[in-house]
Amino acid sequence: MIAPEPFFEARGTPFSEYHRIRALTDLGHEVDLVTYPFGQDVTMPGLRLHRSLRPPFVRRAKIGPSWAKVPLDALLALKALHVALKWRFDYVHSHEEGGGIGLALAWLKGIPHLYDMHSSLPDQLSNFEFSKSRLLRGLFSFLERQMVRRSASVIVICRHLEDVARGIDPGGHVVLIENAPGADGAAAALPPSAVRAHAGIPDGAPLVLYTGTFEAYQGLDLLFSAMGHVIASLPEARLLLAGGHPEQVDRARSEAKRAGLAASAVFVGERPAAEIPSYLAAADVLASPRSRGMNTPLKIYQYLRAGRPIVATNLLTHTQVLTPDVAELTDPTPQAFGNGILRVLEDRAYASRLGENARHLADTRYTYEAYVARTREAISPITSRLGEGTRR
Repeated sequence: MIAPEPFFEARGTPFSEYHRIRALTDLGHEVDLVTYPFGQDVTMPGLRLHRSLRPPFVRRAKIGPSWAKVPLDALLALKALHVALKWRFDYVHSHEEGGGIGLALAWLKGIPHLYDMHSSLPDQLSNFEFSKSRLLRGLFSFLERQMVRRSASVIVICRHLEDVARGIDPGGHVVLIENAPGADGAAAALPPSAVRAHAGIPDGAPLVLYTGTFEAYQGLDLLFSAMGHVIASLPEARLLLAGGHPEQVDRARSEAKRAGLAASAVFVGERPAAEIPSYLAAADVLASPRSRGMNTPLKIYQYLRAGRPIVATNLLTHTQVLTPDVAELTDPTPQAFGNGILRVLEDRAYASRLGENARHLADTRYTYEAYVARTREAISPITSRLGEGTRR
């Protein structure tokens, strides 16, 4: 398996990779993961971890496309080649742009390739405001077409990507596996009062929570402006944000101050994954103000499982999963988003109904058993040739 990300790091794609490995090993397979030189080591039965060398002057890999990924992916390719030549494998499983490396290795070894599609590569250029180059977009589009068409199987994480993959190869084996691997680790370790006390938030204060990265496409500017409308009606309300690298938190704190939230917004930085359920349980509203992109945020599945009312923008990134029965969906404007938060805070019966419906959806549709079954379906074109059993 080739993962061009820090592994493990508490963010979307590494989470997806972790649970993909967990499902594969539970199905009896062994995985050799080749990944970046950054991240926390993970110990799991059936997993062997291989890290590439770190390029000089590169200290971390940020989310999305970056020039630092050029040397990182070059060294990742060398490490993957070394591992591929050293042992015998049944197939190559590649994530994101690692599919280019994976296709080459699969051809070299004469074995199948599975492409794990977490996003559309050309769309990343605009979503992350990386480049407007038509040449670069054309290159990314060509690479994406090759990875989809030349793979024995393609995994996609949302319906939009399923449409993209089927548009490229209508007859291909495409399997939708959403980033919702059941309730593993979802119990709240701390009571809500302890979370609030740690953040300095009174027990009775209406609490709006945002969790996740602080990238521009997440819509934090929209959230800050919306909270200005909320505070005007409910001065005691608070906004708690869990996530962001230190420099991102500093910038976001300045934005919040300019929006008039100096006394209302609390930043706790990145939190361990095990703590997030406790934060979700402490909140009155779970906010997802994402303003760009098509992929469903990983946080949405965590929000659903928490059984708390969700307020989200009424965009495809959310509506692939959320409906008005499980979330308050609003136009992506400060006034509309603020009004949505106020509605949930002021109508407790409505808020309770949304939370109950959200948890029911998570408990009935997004189970670990369903996740493993879809993983089995994704690798079926490969295992049908090889026969089931424990293999590397």
